[in-house]
Amino acid sequence: MISNLGRYEIISELGQGAMGVVYKALDPLIDREVAIKTINLGLALEEKEEYEGRFYQEAKAAGRLSHPNIVTIFDVGKSGDVAYIAMEFLQGKELRDILNEGKTLPVEQILDIVSQVASGIAYAHENGIVHRDVKPSNIMVGADGHVKITDFGIARMESASVRTQTGMVLGSPKYMSPEQVTGKLIDQRSDIFSLGVVLYEMLTDKAPFVGENVNAIMYQTLNSIPPPPSSVNQAVPDMLNFIVAKALAKGLEDRYQSAKDFASDLRACRDNLVRAATITAPKSLLSLADATAIVPRLDQKEEPETATLRLSTAFDSFGATLRLAALTASSEEVENLSKTFKMVRPNIDEINRAASNSATAAVTSVKLASLSSPITSDALETDSSKLSPDKKGMILIIIAVSVSVALVIAILH
Repeated sequence: MISNLGRYEIISELGQGAMGVVYKALDPLIDREVAIKTINLGLALEEKEEYEGRFYQEAKAAGRLSHPNIVTIFDVGKSGDVAYIAMEFLQGKELRDILNEGKTLPVEQILDIVSQVASGIAYAHENGIVHRDVKPSNIMVGADGHVKITDFGIARMESASVRTQTGMVLGSPKYMSPEQVTGKLIDQRSDIFSLGVVLYEMLTDKAPFVGENVNAIMYQTLNSIPPPPSSVNQAVPDMLNFIVAKALAKGLEDRYQSAKDFASDLRACRDNLVRAATITAPKSLLSLADATAIVPRLDQKEEPETATLRLSTAFDSFGATLRLAALTASSEEVENLSKTFKMVRPNIDEINRAASNSATAAVTSVKLASLSSPITSDALETDSSKLSPDKKGMILIIIAVSVSVALVIAILH
């Protein structure tokens, strides 16, 4: 392992990529740890000049980007046949490593990660830079969930070097857009397609376009429409199926036209899921303790303070109505009600006993006790005969309404 690159002191090797080695290093001028990404310039002279010129052009352009979701580039340099980029050293994991763990992340977390990437890409596009190689290994996820995109602008160099050797544009085949596959000019919508592939893989644990070799993958990218993510992951809502389908549209005009719109839809979908989770808890989460807190116990003697107002189960509305009729209606009407309710016609003793159970009935009982002779059916008929036809009709209406209300309450209770 080399010990220095320019003024940077190499601490350790972090990994190897297609273009070179990535190191952890120290910038002694400001005592800051950085990540150094190296690019091998061991090419033929003409290729080297073109490659190196493009490298500096792209690196400088990426260095001008300043966004919370884009890794910050500090310096660009060259040491022998090795060009390098010094960038901020990130604590976290590559998204590729997270996916390789084989555990599907919650949909809300997936939407949060991908929306952050889309926001960073949107900012780059607004500044005239297309990433060209959006894939999980170029996305870093911090321990706090903060996301950073790496390797802006480097993909174009990588493509140029391989094109001179094989005659085909190199990318990461699983994440390439249809226009990349066919070698057409690309714009910001190509990055959106690639991020859509990443989103699909995160939701389903598999890439949407697969094959035994590069050619098979490219054929799938051009011709295959993958099944909706919800067919694999039931936690995926319909709204997210539509978002994925739009990001993976083959035609440029059918795809999201800006990463900003893509990010906005992802955040809206995430917010809807969070809102739904706070409003409605799954039934499976309802514990026995929660259930007993909601449903009153049968042996409770006192009704809860929040109990709905209702008649006591001991209240016999039919009996009360019949007793009221015995005091106010004619003998014939009482008999008809008695037959209707299938109840025995009450006598004076039953009426007095029932009346003693309430304050209103107590007043009625006092009045009855003051009578000089027992109340008979004839007496009741005589009393009721004193009532005018209008009053008797009103009483019957009251009785009928009381019966109807009692029936409704009984049904609802």
